[in-house]
Amino acid sequence: MTRYIRHAAAFCALLLIALLVNATRIQLVQARSYDENPANRRHTIARYGQPRGDILVGGKPVTGSKDSGEQFRYERTYRNGPLYAPVTGFASQVYGTNLLEGAEDDVLAGTDPLLSPLPLWNDLTRARNPGGHVVTTLDPAAQEAAFAGLGDRRGAVAALEPSTGRILALVSTPSYNPEELSGTDSGVARAWTRLNQAANKPMLNRAVRQTYPPGSTFKVVTAAAALDAGVVEDVDEPTKSSDPYRLPGSSVRLTNEVEGCADASLRYAFTWSCNTVFARLGVDVGVAGMRAGAAGFGFNERQLRIPFRVSPSTFDTRVDQAQLALSSIGQYNTRATPLQMAMVAGAVANNGSVRTPHLVERTTTDDGDTVSATAQRTLRQAMNPATAVQLRELMTDVVERGTGKNAAIPGATVGGKSGTAQHGIHNSGTPYAWFISWAKADNAMEPAVAVAVVVEDAEAERGDISGGGDAAPIARDVMEAVLTP
Repeated sequence: MTRYIRHAAAFCALLLIALLVNATRIQLVQARSYDENPANRRHTIARYGQPRGDILVGGKPVTGSKDSGEQFRYERTYRNGPLYAPVTGFASQVYGTNLLEGAEDDVLAGTDPLLSPLPLWNDLTRARNPGGHVVTTLDPAAQEAAFAGLGDRRGAVAALEPSTGRILALVSTPSYNPEELSGTDSGVARAWTRLNQAANKPMLNRAVRQTYPPGSTFKVVTAAAALDAGVVEDVDEPTKSSDPYRLPGSSVRLTNEVEGCADASLRYAFTWSCNTVFARLGVDVGVAGMRAGAAGFGFNERQLRIPFRVSPSTFDTRVDQAQLALSSIGQYNTRATPLQMAMVAGAVANNGSVRTPHLVERTTTDDGDTVSATAQRTLRQAMNPATAVQLRELMTDVVERGTGKNAAIPGATVGGKSGTAQHGIHNSGTPYAWFISWAKADNAMEPAVAVAVVVEDAEAERGDISGGGDAAPIARDVMEAVLTP
């Protein structure tokens, strides 16, 4: 009898060992395959089983969560959704996440290991930390000024702090309310279809994902390249430029909208935006010099993230002399995002240094303890500091006596450059109105803000559309909002 008991005990022990081996195999060897199986809904249910962390602007949340009572319990809510949509993006239980909601999803959803003091314990217990928070660099007053300035028009505004790269405003219009995509009911699918099929593309982030011909605002880049290369040594000396200017190797003659551009100095040409002078300067600098000059500001950079992806701004380097001439005045294949052109203005304001733009100041636990902070870095040295001093003077002339008078702010020094960019087949489209600028309060040591504004559908007759008339007032309001204590 004792022998049978020993056999039964041994058999039970073998069964127990087999169970432990199988449990170990499932827990350790096959755990990943089970976790990643599309049929496994436990992660999704757990993901929405607690409130999502918040995105903060000016210390206040612009997002929230509400209890839906459904299996996917907590739905995302947004305060001033259309105002901040180009920053927050959406967090949808059906369509996923994008922009900050996507780039910082691990923190907001509570799955980032850094949120836990004992991440290994969480792995063993399958516990989930409360969602952390994302603190943005946005200035709420600047964001509101940009949004109000654009109004019902299609366009975008990007503003940043030149000395740090902190993004102060990022606006795209028309916009949408991301809350329409929260939840799982049939209305979410209808909203998704409507928003994606809308002709005015409200879900397109024009500030960082749309590139435009920058027009005459690109003349800042060309002027910097010409001064750095020694093609221009004195901004007040004649540039030996003809008016009209025949594009090299072509019968096409480039003209100007203003008089006095023949043999004009760089100062006059910059103040009044003489196309002929800058086309000639671009050719004199050459493809290699213009390529290097544009790259110094961030053009052709394909890895920029803020932390979500930014579409690359481009300066085509496979061009002939005629195409180079047009590229040097912001036409032909030259394309830029509003954020890129804010970086151009910021480089002038910051002694030629382009700081890496960033939208997140830091991330925190739900209790407010810092998890990570964004380091401030130099992305490029776009020009010599002496060249930046000269360009600040030229941009100030534009505002004080040239095409940018609408950007002037009492009690501040403002530098700017207007632009009207042609586009479409045979330039048949409504011109884009551009304005880029920077501002320094008279009692401050350095400029506090650099701005780029583009308006796609300016409210004027085609011949009257101008960056100085349509875009400069918006830039002024944004700069004033930042400068006002």
